[in-house]
Amino acid sequence: MKCFVLTKRKLAAAALILILCGTGIVVAALFGSCGDREEVRKAAAAAERKIPIYSVETKEKKIAISFDAAWGNEQTEDLIRILDTYGVKTTFFVVGEWAEKYPESVKALHEAGHEVCNHSDTHPHMPQLPPAEQKRELQRCNEKIAAVTGESPKLFRPPYGDYDDTLLKSAESLSMQSVQWDVDSLDWKDPTPEEMTQRVLSKIRNGSIVLFHNGAKNTPASLPGILEALREKGYEIVPVSDLLLKGKYAVDGNGRQCPA
Repeated sequence: MKCFVLTKRKLAAAALILILCGTGIVVAALFGSCGDREEVRKAAAAAERKIPIYSVETKEKKIAISFDAAWGNEQTEDLIRILDTYGVKTTFFVVGEWAEKYPESVKALHEAGHEVCNHSDTHPHMPQLPPAEQKRELQRCNEKIAAVTGESPKLFRPPYGDYDDTLLKSAESLSMQSVQWDVDSLDWKDPTPEEMTQRVLSKIRNGSIVLFHNGAKNTPASLPGILEALREKGYEIVPVSDLLLKGKYAVDGNGRQCPA
């Protein structure tokens, strides 16, 4: 008969495995070898990794539409007009330099009832910056938006969708939530309106956050059909802040915000 002896180290490893399983991470580990302990260490690191919100767990047929504004401004007026026609309020993540260059557009978005949020000040790859500079990027953008709207943003979208733990902690230190998307229209690739509509509708689900850009050539032509189709499917379209869960929550490995 073969006996299995539990040492203090093995009991500690077992406890860690149970904790990780409680967070939704499945860990397969055998006690005893250095390699196995390394796997447990990696799993623990993954459990601690910070993830932005990509979508929201909800039973309601509710989604958010968002636009990134970093460079051009040719389409913004058309987008405001189309959204107003359908009575839809959305979220625009704007770069601070863009807000400084086009304050009249920032004002128009705010007055039309759209949410104007932070997309950094200069649109850099922010994980390449030290934490102090990351915070300056966020603060400068907030200041430029607040100078026009009177409101300091609480949501941040990393430029290029590029982030790491340090960046998300920098945003948290300024009481800001980091938000990505789970439905990418790929409008920046200039798909036809039909292709863009098909792509968005095929990927949408309850709690989705859709990504568009204010400067993409075919977005204004695509938007009415997309809005009409979403309405026909019974979806309510709200700004990102209205979609996010309030109070205690967790973000799973796919970036889905769930009730705690």
